[in-house]
Amino acid sequence: MKRQVVIGFIGTQLDGTSGGAGRWEKWRPTVSLGMHEDFAVDRMELLVDQRRFRRLSEQLIEDMQSVSPDTEVKLHDVHLADPWDFEQVYAALFDFVADYPFDTEHEDYLVHITTGTHVVQICWFLLAEARYLPGRLIQTAPPRQQRAGNPGSYAIIDLDLARYDRIAQRFADLRTQTTEFLKSGIETRSPAFNRMIEQIERVAGKSKAPMLLMGPTGAGKSKLAANVFELKKQRQGLAGRFVEVNCATLRGDGAGSALFGHVRGAFTGAASDRAGLLKSADGGLLFLDEIGELGLDEQAMLLRAIEDKRFPPLGGDKEIDSDFQLIAGTNRDLGNAVREGRFRDDLYARLNLWTFYLPGLKERSEDIEPNLDFELARYARLHGEQVRFNREARAHFLRFATSPDAAWTGNFRDLGASIMRMATLSDAGRITTAVVDEEIARLRRLWNGRSADNEPGEIDFVALLGNDGADALDRFDRVQLAEVVRVCRASKSLSEAGRTLFQASRERRGSVNDGDRLRKYLGRFGLEFSGIGARP
Repeated sequence: MKRQVVIGFIGTQLDGTSGGAGRWEKWRPTVSLGMHEDFAVDRMELLVDQRRFRRLSEQLIEDMQSVSPDTEVKLHDVHLADPWDFEQVYAALFDFVADYPFDTEHEDYLVHITTGTHVVQICWFLLAEARYLPGRLIQTAPPRQQRAGNPGSYAIIDLDLARYDRIAQRFADLRTQTTEFLKSGIETRSPAFNRMIEQIERVAGKSKAPMLLMGPTGAGKSKLAANVFELKKQRQGLAGRFVEVNCATLRGDGAGSALFGHVRGAFTGAASDRAGLLKSADGGLLFLDEIGELGLDEQAMLLRAIEDKRFPPLGGDKEIDSDFQLIAGTNRDLGNAVREGRFRDDLYARLNLWTFYLPGLKERSEDIEPNLDFELARYARLHGEQVRFNREARAHFLRFATSPDAAWTGNFRDLGASIMRMATLSDAGRITTAVVDEEIARLRRLWNGRSADNEPGEIDFVALLGNDGADALDRFDRVQLAEVVRVCRASKSLSEAGRTLFQASRERRGSVNDGDRLRKYLGRFGLEFSGIGARP
């Protein structure tokens, strides 16, 4: 059996006594711990200011020996100039815990939280909950009718919340609600994305350090940053605003002025003082999107503002205070930017403590369907009209949206705009296959004209095969057919194209008819050489 040790303060009010026989008619929480028949205390570690309460301490030791002779009592001299000062109390108890020789292999520890000020009780709780103090809490209560020999009651509180099913479930439900809030209420199906959101939730609740959100344009960095602000506002009581800045729009003197403010006459056109956006975010959260576009001078000033919470405005000597929390966003690889000398390594190191990558829509194809429902619900809220797909149209759109042919270069912005267009063009609140076909063609044209990744001469399979034919292509056939079409368009005749395509294999055969071989291949897709744009 392990020895049972109780740690606590001598209560100068509740444990106090005049020293006469009448003290036994009074319930005293510390003495009561030695009076329970079903609760044995092997040792008591009692904290007290011995210079002020020596007599009380001696009386209490004497009474403990009377009610529980086997209990060893040790006193620890702790002086608190102000027992209601949180910082002072926590520091004193932390020092006590840090120096105490805990022996958890042979002893169980209970912290008595009935005595001491409310600040003392809170500090005991925090130390036990953080496991600085390896024990449980014990709380005592007086009997309904105080009389000699009645010790009242006691309750032991184990801070391992996993043992309390209802409490554990409430925490689990709250965490689920929080992560759903960060995801804007969308039931995402991507395990990796969900794990990332759970990590962001923990960081947002516990850390004030800068956070870096990486990912392509349109992946949702701005919306996530705004949601993190709302979460921090609920949990930490942020009194300031959410300030969002797209650094790609800041250039020259205007960049420094917009961020840090300026004094009158700092540069041409500075007719009056300006506070700046960092000051506007004081007490709140600042989201600097596309931070990789900031100039090196602005990066240096930003680093100082993050670390010192102070910075000078342009042209000014007097520094400005601003205590803001920072989230930065970028669609660039800042590590490469550091190596190329376009981004400060010290600022990158400061931002890179909590870095999260938001994948684009093409990397989260399993989330297209729930986002589709989300966008339809948003359309209904904005326009007061419920719009739905018919079954065939929904399957047709999802088949295209999740296929390799769907580039989604604008990510969720493209998807939101696409659903908005189809909903607007629908008749009687139903999106049909015809509406989906028009939208797919529109998206293909949009991506072919906008994507920087498209190679010259990219094949438009919709124009070549129609919507149904393009959707029916396997990825393997898509790659192979694209090369065949390119060769045909670069050749004068079917025979020339055949010789180019089958040059290696034709040398291993005695008789060849490459043109006929090519004609049969094109026929599989309903194509003829003359109809695919061959060169005259």
